[in-house]
Amino acid sequence: MNLLGRFLDRTDFSSYDDFKKNYKLNIPDHFNFGYDVVDVYAKEAPEKLALIRTDDTGYERRITFGEMKRLTDKTANALRLLGVEKGDKVLMILKQREEAWITIVALIKLGAVCIPATFQLTPKDVAYRCEASGAKLVIAVDEPEIVENVTAALPLCPIGVNAAFVGENVPEGFADFRKLVEMAPEDLDRTVTENDDMMLMYFSSGTTGMPKMVAHDYTYPLGHIVTAKYWQHVQDDGIHLTVSDSGWAKFAWGKIFGQWIAGTAVVGYDEAGKFNPHHLLGAMERLKLTTFCAPPTIYRFLIKEDMSGYDFSTLRYCCTAGEPLNPEVVKRFGEQTGLEIHEGFGQSETSVILANFGWDPIKPGSTGKPSPLYDIDIVDENGESCDDGIVGSIVIKNASSAHPAGLFKGYYNDEDAMSRSWVNGVYNTGDMAWRDSDGYFWFEGRGDDVIKCSGYRIGPFEVESALLTHPAVLECAVTAVPDPIRGQVVKATIVLTKGRVPSEELKKELQNHVKHVTAPYKYPRVIEFVSELPKTTSGKIKRAEIRRKDNG
Repeated sequence: MNLLGRFLDRTDFSSYDDFKKNYKLNIPDHFNFGYDVVDVYAKEAPEKLALIRTDDTGYERRITFGEMKRLTDKTANALRLLGVEKGDKVLMILKQREEAWITIVALIKLGAVCIPATFQLTPKDVAYRCEASGAKLVIAVDEPEIVENVTAALPLCPIGVNAAFVGENVPEGFADFRKLVEMAPEDLDRTVTENDDMMLMYFSSGTTGMPKMVAHDYTYPLGHIVTAKYWQHVQDDGIHLTVSDSGWAKFAWGKIFGQWIAGTAVVGYDEAGKFNPHHLLGAMERLKLTTFCAPPTIYRFLIKEDMSGYDFSTLRYCCTAGEPLNPEVVKRFGEQTGLEIHEGFGQSETSVILANFGWDPIKPGSTGKPSPLYDIDIVDENGESCDDGIVGSIVIKNASSAHPAGLFKGYYNDEDAMSRSWVNGVYNTGDMAWRDSDGYFWFEGRGDDVIKCSGYRIGPFEVESALLTHPAVLECAVTAVPDPIRGQVVKATIVLTKGRVPSEELKKELQNHVKHVTAPYKYPRVIEFVSELPKTTSGKIKRAEIRRKDNG
């Protein structure tokens, strides 16, 4: 059983053109994901599996929708005991504990605003988020470093911000959230919410400046039907794993909304220490996944391991998003598993915008074709549509006229950011791409990532893809460095594979390799070897940080 038919006129399509033309989403008045999805499953299919929570120690807990309703109702009542009411904002640092899913749904039921946050926040980060958003409560796991950071942040926060902790080691003087939930009553009356009420807020992981507050309304979960059903191809009664912490927008993309509407169980997988590819591969095999999604960084690590000893026979579909996936990674993953990787593109501000949906052949390196929810175009600096083959900005033209489900309401309390991104009802994503004659889109990078060298425009992705075909390269980031003659030249910052040692000879070898794989003028004239690349908490490479360091 799934709920797709309650929100779509049709659920099956014969081709991409059929999908793009005839996909129609029906949005009920007062739609509330907690009551209209979770509670409907609890009533009609209470034993249907909702969540598998596991970790690298082998711990495993399975939660049905019947139990999810009971826990979310009790949690909503516990939140009320902490003073949370409709419209209040709550910051969550819950990693991938069961409480991440339960608390999000409970907040949605209350009409409160959930603000997921990564466990890597410093006290200053926590305080900034509380002050900027107006949050009145922080709920966090009881891990020592997180407890220390949250408690240190509270004196820096506005008066009235409280904290509660989840776990066995709740610090003295703070609420034990699990005990509150355990004692709370099960009965919960429905809170009426409006579709345009704020439901969810993400602090964008932005590669430059302070993070912006991305506000989503109550229709946002329905926008992710396209993400889950038609891009990730999750299956009714299947098991889906998206690799993501609960503090990232990828959690909303891949671990709750569209997946549950489409009827699949989701996996919450935590690792105690540093990421270990073999731990993840072992979990994928043990859980008998049907669908899988991970950022490109994860795939780059997986292909460097021996995957031949793992059983992927239940796995039907694999996806990636977050950054462009280099064709060499797609090729090597396919050689080891027999599976294609379907790339998608979007932002914290959106559901999936562009994707390889599966009807048309994949062109390695392309991020696919537009979602039926969005009117997508490529435009130049004057807002005029670009011809095929010309690089421009990716824009959503129906941002205001129809305001598609899945698109954010706006940047909360940030008129400057809104005026830069929304012009005459068109949302400019700030990302650059070009479109080929078959309608496929090819990502070039953020607008400020494109390199202008001797009159040429060079996208970092193509050079990075060329470098990744060399066996010595594990990861790389391509950026511009100033040059007195050429204006800018290409620089590659490279993490080497195990056993490889930096040398001048290897630099020359890599430069010559790029000259043979792509246009010779794109080769990196500057190469720096590093132990790791700077990344955002969601795993995106911080090219702006590399540029700042070089310019400094």
